[in-house]
Amino acid sequence: MDHQRILRDIESRNVAPVYVLMGDEPYFVDQITDAFEDRFLTDEEKGFNLSIAYGRDSTMEQIISVSRGFPMIGEKQLVIVKEAQDLNEWKKSDNLVLLEHYLNQPQPSTVLVFAFKNKKLDSRLKVAKQLAKVGVVFKSEKIKENKLPEWIDHEVRSKGYTIEPQACMLLAQYLGTDLSKLINALSKLMIVIPSGTPITTAAIEKNIGISKDYNVFELQGALARLDVVKSNEIIAYFAANPKANPLQMVLPVLYSFFSRLLIYQSLKDRSQSNLASKMGLSPWALDDYHAAARNMDPRKTERIISYLRKTHAQLYGRNNFGITEEFLMKELVFKIIH
Repeated sequence: MDHQRILRDIESRNVAPVYVLMGDEPYFVDQITDAFEDRFLTDEEKGFNLSIAYGRDSTMEQIISVSRGFPMIGEKQLVIVKEAQDLNEWKKSDNLVLLEHYLNQPQPSTVLVFAFKNKKLDSRLKVAKQLAKVGVVFKSEKIKENKLPEWIDHEVRSKGYTIEPQACMLLAQYLGTDLSKLINALSKLMIVIPSGTPITTAAIEKNIGISKDYNVFELQGALARLDVVKSNEIIAYFAANPKANPLQMVLPVLYSFFSRLLIYQSLKDRSQSNLASKMGLSPWALDDYHAAARNMDPRKTERIISYLRKTHAQLYGRNNFGITEEFLMKELVFKIIH
């Protein structure tokens, strides 16, 4: 079951007796947990029928005891266990007998929610199968990098806005798969941009602080094309805006690009679909790789990767002798292009 379906069920109060929310992407777990906490009960009911516990401070016995109780007013009580992965009982199946017994006959007037943080319930446990049978087990998976633009576009449209493809790409590339950062950025944009007005790269530059012309992905493209002038313009901009473009952020992006370039160069089938599949990218993201492959052979790519590793080591204090980030960036760009 996807998270949107669960959110609709919460709104309609068409809910299961038990929920397990878990996985590597905390955003969806938090979104569902917040929806239960904020919208499932009325404000009056929350004072009497809402119980919130934390795994590290609770035992399964306490949680089951509360869950077997009855709502003081209304029809439902809600029991939420946040950071449920910290419950000691998960570590030994013998300690889960109480939960197993509860799942055999869950309290009809209780909704019990286990919200894991960056963790998953061991699927080998007997109780895991019971939970899936009796309730809803939601697995929150990370959005793959090549699916991010599509996710951003869908999220924007769901709020009554539109976003230009280039703006979508800029946010996806610059903020990566951290959905909380993406949502914060989109929320900020939607506050200042009227509904019905497209979100543009210019709006992102003005309101989020990501330059549409001078960012790490423009640098990536300039390096792929061996464009000396553009590359130096960008690193000069970086030097003037070090907080917005720290070398600690630039290096991983470039390392990822040239590592993927090696994969590109090793493939015989360079059709758009095969490249996107093998490299884990959307087809729109391949232009820089096409350019780099025309300008660099695999041996040069391997040398560039070694330059990136050396720069990383120097950045974090190994044989840098007080060298500034600006100098390291200039030296790296020179080596890559030449």
